[in-house]
Amino acid sequence: MTVTSNRTTDPPRHRSGGTGRGSRGAPRDRGRRRGRRRGGGIRTALLITLALLVLAAGGAGWLYLKLDGDISTFDSGGLSDNRPDAGSSKGENVLVIGSDTRTGGNNALGGGEKDDVGRSDTAFLLHVYADHRHAIAVSIPRDTLVTIPPCKRPDGTWTRAMPNTMFNAAYSVGQTPEGNPACTQNTVEQLTGLRVDHTVVVDFKGFAELTEVVGGVRVCLPKNVYENDLDPHLTAPGRLLFPKGEQTVSGQKALDYVRIRHGIGDGSDIGRIKRQQAFVASLLKEVKSKGLTPTKLLPLAEAATKSLTVDPGLGSADKLISFAMSLKDIDLHNTKFVTLPWRYEGSRVAIVQPDADALWAALRSDRTIDGKNAGGKKGDGKKGATSGSGASSASPAPVSGEGVDVTVYNGTAVPGLAARAAATLTGDGFTVTGTATAAEQNHTTTLVEYGPGQEEKARTVARAFPGAELRSTTGSGISVVLGQRYADDPEAGASGSPAPTAVPSEIADGARSADDNPCSNLTYG
Repeated sequence: MTVTSNRTTDPPRHRSGGTGRGSRGAPRDRGRRRGRRRGGGIRTALLITLALLVLAAGGAGWLYLKLDGDISTFDSGGLSDNRPDAGSSKGENVLVIGSDTRTGGNNALGGGEKDDVGRSDTAFLLHVYADHRHAIAVSIPRDTLVTIPPCKRPDGTWTRAMPNTMFNAAYSVGQTPEGNPACTQNTVEQLTGLRVDHTVVVDFKGFAELTEVVGGVRVCLPKNVYENDLDPHLTAPGRLLFPKGEQTVSGQKALDYVRIRHGIGDGSDIGRIKRQQAFVASLLKEVKSKGLTPTKLLPLAEAATKSLTVDPGLGSADKLISFAMSLKDIDLHNTKFVTLPWRYEGSRVAIVQPDADALWAALRSDRTIDGKNAGGKKGDGKKGATSGSGASSASPAPVSGEGVDVTVYNGTAVPGLAARAAATLTGDGFTVTGTATAAEQNHTTTLVEYGPGQEEKARTVARAFPGAELRSTTGSGISVVLGQRYADDPEAGASGSPAPTAVPSEIADGARSADDNPCSNLTYG
């Protein structure tokens, strides 16, 4: 086949301007350098936003000026010009990145070299549904193989797309101690087809201070944990870090708990992700149940703002507090934690399709993991404009794809298009074996390619994309390369069947709620 390679060869499109430094025009004094991969990354933005709720409720307007001086932002000039539409869902999407920065006191907590390249071992996408009563955090494993799109380097040049690359490499593009949150955001937007409204980076030191301010967090372990479980290079067990059972941790012990990987559970990063999800869930429960006294208000606010690097949209105290206030009615039971559907591919992690696409489709339509409407379907109020664009708006007859395997490639510059088409095909019974970026992204018409003996099935696929061109190849299988006409009017370019209204049961069954008992489901360790 001539167009189904997932390596992008076109020169990258990017915006001009920007220096790659923080929005204040010079490197920050705190340095924010990252260390070795040994650090696990911290996922605590939910705590930060809830803490800011307390700040707002306390009427502490006199703190605004002080807090403004502590908030750091990253350069938004590194964000892609080819982003998902701002109306891709009615809810809000917040990307949370755990930073293992070692300067400013962080190296004493996490170890590692102070002048290493910025890294992030874990991230999650928090989707706040439009009803502001439901939320879901989707963890993306650091070793997940993805296509990292063109990203801006500190010198202003842009990289080419990097297919089949580990997800956490996006944060290290440019090889700076500060890391590259804009590149990680670009990668998540391309992966999900969802527009990221805000990005938040959290470091070790601020996390430790926050857990102390709230008085500690309840956790539960299925076995005793010793020093060599945290550091496998030790030849002896060392001192006992955590006894078996339920207990409260804060500060350094909280850091040790979320970072520990070896010697507990299956020793994998996936197991650690599940443990960290349980930690954040317990943390939210603690904040909700106990509240905070006025004497704890100032240290909490200072710890929160000093530990954050945010996008310019959250770069002031009033913006942060306004966003936090929008989350105050989210119920603990309706706050869910899941992991991107995955499978091992050697020592790396591959995304399981079509499960992942079904998950993103549910978030775009503001459907909860059990299929409930939590804010309205994607595109409400916008379809009229689409149908008036000159493209046909009539929905074609439904197509049954039972027994047909197909791979979907995005032949346009529209992020997330392959994921959207894959979700629709899955709803029609097709088996989507994978999604990727085509070698060329200037296709106008959708192309259906098929190998020997596959013509009949290929015609079935083509019926889902009216106007698609059929082409035989010497390769095997069937692939779809989406064109711009499909991007302009997907309602006319797909079979018309609705996108899935709920995520696959494997995802829903494995979800954790923020009100779960910390000792429930300890298979993760």
